Formats: sequence, C-alpha cells, structure tokens
Amino acid sequence: MKEIRLGTIGSGVIVHSILDHAAQTDGIRLTAVYSRTEEKGRGLADRYGAEKVYTDLNAFLNGDETNVIYIATPNMLHYEQTKQALLAGKHVICEKPFCTKAEQAKELVALARERGLLLADAVPTAFLPNFEVLKQELPKIGKVKLVLGNYSQYSSRYDLLKQGETPNIFNPEYAGGCLMDINFYNVYLNVALFGKPEQAVYYPNRYGKMADTSGILIMQYDGFVSESAGAKDTWGVNSFQIEGEEGYIYIRDGSNGIAEVRVTTKQSEEIFNRQENPDRWFYEVRKLTELFLTEDYEALNRRLDTMIDVVEVLETARTKAGICFPGDRRPAFDRE
Repeated sequence: MKEIRLGTIGSGVIVHSILDHAAQTDGIRLTAVYSRTEEKGRGLADRYGAEKVYTDLNAFLNGDETNVIYIATPNMLHYEQTKQALLAGKHVICEKPFCTKAEQAKELVALARERGLLLADAVPTAFLPNFEVLKQELPKIGKVKLVLGNYSQYSSRYDLLKQGETPNIFNPEYAGGCLMDINFYNVYLNVALFGKPEQAVYYPNRYGKMADTSGILIMQYDGFVSESAGAKDTWGVNSFQIEGEEGYIYIRDGSNGIAEVRVTTKQSEEIFNRQENPDRWFYEVRKLTELFLTEDYEALNRRLDTMIDVVEVLETARTKAGICFPGDRRPAFDRE
C-alpha cells in the first residue's frame, strides 16, 4: 500500500486524537468523512483537510476516495459497519471493543482473510513501547500469583444518567457499560500478557436497567487469579500490579497508557519508561500506519487472535452477570 487514504465513521474525542496524529504522520491522510449530518461531517472534514463528506453510508463505503475505513461509533454498530466495509473491499481499523460477541469477531477476521484485506483493532496498549518492556521484565518476578488492576474515571455522562437521561455509554441497546469501556483495558492487558483465562466472573454495579456503571472482573488462570476493577461512577488512583513469588511489577497510571513500569524484586528495583511522548495515540497511529503500508498481515493477525480472546472473555463475563445486549445468546464458554 503506497498511502493510507482514510475515511472515518464517528466524530468523538478519540477520532480527533487519532486524526491529530495522522495529520503529523507520513503515509496517512484523511480523505472522506461519513456522518449522519452534513454539518457535523463538514466540521470534521474541514478541520483535517478531507476531500468529501457523505451522509449515505453505502455511498461512502463504495467511494473511491478511501482505501482504509476507521470506525469509532457506538459499540453495537462495530460489527455491522466493519462487515459492510470489508464487503465493500476496504481495509478496516475498528475501535475497541471491536465486537460484542466472539462469533462476530471470528466472522470478521475470517472475512478479512478470505478477501485479502487488512483488519485491525484500535487498542493502543500493545503498540506502546512500555508494553514491550513489561513483557521483557515479567520473568524477573517469578511465578505470578496475583494481578490487580484498577481504572476508575468519573464520567460526566453518569451525571446525565442520574438526571434521567440514557447516554449511549450506559445503554445496553448500544452495548454500553463500564466493562465494555474503560475496564476493557484491564482485560486486554491481562489477555495480551497471559492469554485467555480458565474462568471469568463479573460483579457489576448497575443503575436501574442500564448497563454497568462500575464493577470488578475476576479471572482465574492456571496458578493465579487476576482482579480487574473499573468505574465510571467513581474516581481513584489508576494502577496495574503484577505480583510474583520473587517480586512485583507496578504500572503507573494503569493499563490504559502504561506510563511507567517499576520492577521490584528481593535484590533490586528498576524503573523503565521508553515512551518519550506521553500520548498513547501517538504510538498507535505510527505503528498502524507502518503495519498497513507494509501490509503486515502476520502482525495484525496476531493482534486479532488476542482480540478474539478478549471479546470472548467480555461476552462470557457480562452475560453471566445478566448484562445482555441485542442478539445475545448463551455465553461463549458454555457453547463450547
């Protein structure tokens, strides 16, 4: 691929973060925007120099201005929009949580491979230089026994919820909830480091009939247990800690950005930070651009294998906890 001619679906804060860095990265540029309204789409297009604005999704996906589609819409729309884009012959970058069901994720991966298209999940974690540090340093703490993650960030939309409104982020009709949002990063880091757990149980706090506003996910691995806490109705100190028989690793600011890795053993303490730029989107955009321009299917497929496991853990945990989205059936683990 000579150049990424990017088309966007969605206009939220994350879209602006991605496009800010794309504008400073060689080999990628925004060429088209899809929006339900011309006014909102034009505002995004003018800011980032896109050539065209569409309000018809089919026309957008079949336009020749783009070769890669970036999807950052409400969670429930990811599967169908990604499928439509792949069927239109476009490469796709889809925001987390990719899909709400493991069978959907597997279908999309199979479709992309069948058609020779690049497909990526837009999760910054595994693109971060400090993630590689974490993997390299992990053996120093010996056999892992406990993993403790917390990501709490009070949401202004929780205030709207208490006022009687139904923001998409908490609406099960849109696959909302804390587990599918910020606690997702805790789950992703666990699976990226240790693989899929043997069991996953979620204990949510819910507000009426809405999806979870906070909760704790317990994952049982062979020989150790992992606890992931996430909240959009509180705030606290975000961190991620891995405890082993020979020491521990403490991640400052938690799983979302891996801002710093501190490795403490009985013999020494070392602090690592290879991220000169504190903005995690910087590393995501640079690496995704590289992978797409070089058409590195192998690297992207490895990431997708991880993502399928993450989606399966989320699906199993939330459905067993009674958090169901449109089209849900029995939990994925129960169908094996």
